[in-house]
Formats: sequence, structure tokens, C-alpha cells
Amino acid sequence: MENEKRIAFKLRPYEEITDTDDITEPEQCSQIVLDSLEETDRELHRLYVDMASSKDPSEFSAEVSTRLRSYRRTSNNLARAYQHNAAMIDELSARHKDLLKGRKIKIIPKAPANSVIDLAESRSGYFAKGLNIYKLLMIGYIGSFAGVIIEMLWCLLTRGYIESRAGLVYGPFNLLYGVGAVVMTVALYAFRNRGRWISFAGGFVVGGVVEYVCSWGQETFFGSRSWDYSGMPFNINGRICLLYCVFWGLLGVLWVKTLYPWMAELILKLPEKFGKIMTWILLAFFVFNAIVTFIALFRWSQRIDMLEPSNAFWKFIDTCFPDERMKLIFPNMVFE
Repeated sequence: MENEKRIAFKLRPYEEITDTDDITEPEQCSQIVLDSLEETDRELHRLYVDMASSKDPSEFSAEVSTRLRSYRRTSNNLARAYQHNAAMIDELSARHKDLLKGRKIKIIPKAPANSVIDLAESRSGYFAKGLNIYKLLMIGYIGSFAGVIIEMLWCLLTRGYIESRAGLVYGPFNLLYGVGAVVMTVALYAFRNRGRWISFAGGFVVGGVVEYVCSWGQETFFGSRSWDYSGMPFNINGRICLLYCVFWGLLGVLWVKTLYPWMAELILKLPEKFGKIMTWILLAFFVFNAIVTFIALFRWSQRIDMLEPSNAFWKFIDTCFPDERMKLIFPNMVFE
């Protein structure tokens, strides 16, 4: 009890602690470390006097070297302890806030807290729990569809008309959004119960990288571009820019705290057998869709270069995917 009183007394004076029960074990240990450092500092001052008084300072070289190695290890340990403690503070605060917000009654149902999803998945032993292949494929499918719908609505609100934002020839799907959703989930999943600032920073970086890689891949393999930010400030090769990276950061927060929990909750409602079968059927559809899209884009680029079809197969492609249809699906595509 006396030790607890001594520790409480030596805490920072601006923290008014009225009950020693509020003091956690890590806080007690941190005070002990501070006491130890104060005592070590007094020892060092005595060593400084001895070194300054010595006629041969080299006799202290071994002790100084030993102390320096130990103090550096101490600094590393304290830095790791600080990072760990800061992470615990952030996660505890974020989990509590997410749970409180999840229980507020609103017109639009609030997304469940990630900790609630984690608990439900762990208790049920569900086939699509965590970050397994089923969960990631489902997220990719939903992201490919939701991204197109959201961007079409954005186009309607900002420009007054609806324009295709699809990236595949069959259906309102865009693999860029699907891949972005999967990458965003994998990159930020470990921080789903942490503060929103981490989600923003992760979305800012991950979204920018995904967008740059996709733009580079499209230009490299298809010789075309679907977007160009060259006229915007702080852009990199016209592939990404600061403004849209900020949007990616905001999307990271929205994704981790709202969209992902909603999708995970929706996936949890699928019967296991049906969910597994549907996952592989959709995978086959998306693979087929991507292959046909690649062929149609390749042939479209040939027609742009005034190349005639070399055989019956390419004539069939010209019939199924003429320029008019391709322009409707990919209205913003520009060939270099």
C-alpha cells in the first residue's frame, strides 16, 4: 500500500488521481523505470566527475562502452514499449467508440462494429471468416459492382447524366474497384479496430499505389488510358494526384469502419454450402468476363489502327463488340 501511495504521489502533477485503483500495472512499471533512470543519472554524474579527475580517461573506456550498449538497448525497449502502449490506447478508444456508435438508432442503419463481426465469425466457425479466400473473393465481387454504381451516381450528381464506369464487357463490374477493395481489406484489416487516422493513412497510400499500378498496366499492355490527372496539381505522371489520394484516404476510413463490416455481416448471412458454390461460380464468370474483355479491347485497338480482321474469329469479335458498343462501355478510354 505504501508503494502504491509513493507511485501515485510521484505521477505527473497535472493528472489528478484520487484513487490508486485507477493506476494500472503498466503505469506502475513506467514509474519504476523513471525512478531507475533518475538513479542512473545520479550514477553517471559521479562517473563524469571521476573521468574528469582521472589522469588517464582511457581506463574508463570499457565501462563507458558497456554502459552505452546497455543504454541503447534500453532506448530501443522503451521505444517499443511506447509504440505498444500508444497502439493499445488507440485500439481501446476506437473499439469503444465503434461499439457506442453501432448502438445509436438512426434512419440509416449503422454498420456493426468490427469487433462484433470478429466475435460472430469466431463463434460460428463460418466458412468466410477472417481473410480467407472465400471472404476476399466475395469482397472483390461486391467491390467490383458497388464501385461502378457509386461512380455512376457521382457522375449523375456532378455532371447531370449517367455514364458507364464498367471495366468489363458483361455487367456493371470493374475489376479496379474489386482489386482495390481486396487490397484495401488486406492492407487495413489488422487496423480495423484502430483509430480512423490509421485507416485514412493506409487508404491514402494503398489507393494511390493501386491506382498507379492499374494505370501503368493498362497503358503498358493495352496502350490506352482511362484517366489522366496531368492537369491537376501534385500529380505523378498523370496516373495519381494528391486530391484523389485524399479521396482514397477518406474511402479507407469509410471502407474499414462502414463498408467492410456491412459486407462481412451480409456474407455471414449466406448459407455455407450455397455461399461456397456461389463463390466459385462467380469466380468462373469473372475470369471468363475478363478474358473476353481483354480480347475485345485488343481488337478495338486494332480497329483504331485500321487493321482488318485476319480470320473468322476476329470477324466474330467485330460483330459482337463493334466500336459503338465499346464506346458505350468504356466512354473515357483513350488509346495512345
